Amino acid sequence: MELLVASAIGILTAAGLYLLLRLRTFPVILGISLLTYAVNVFLFASGRLTTGAPPILRDGIDVYADPLPQALVLTAIVISFGMTAVVVMIALGAYLGSDDDHVDDQPDDPDATSDKAPATESRT
Repeated sequence: MELLVASAIGILTAAGLYLLLRLRTFPVILGISLLTYAVNVFLFASGRLTTGAPPILRDGIDVYADPLPQALVLTAIVISFGMTAVVVMIALGAYLGSDDDHVDDQPDDPDATSDKAPATESRT
């Protein structure tokens, strides 16, 4: 069970990092979401992978489920939902402002970044 969960966390992290390094806004948003899911599964798995165990200590029971990681995951889900909404709105604003969804800010004109001094107007 631990190998399956660790593999799932690794795959989610790798896919999230791959999408995060793309040059379009939609894959970047998906990559951030996948990384958030990987962190949530990691936090949930840190509370011990047991089934049918009570969340509190009782006499005679050695195995219990830790409720703290479950509370952390619920909080992380709410925060990630809010941050995803913020990132989507920023990406939408950037797309509507420039009619392009590239993440990098490289100009299309190669002469725009040359070392030439800008031409000044002379008033005569």
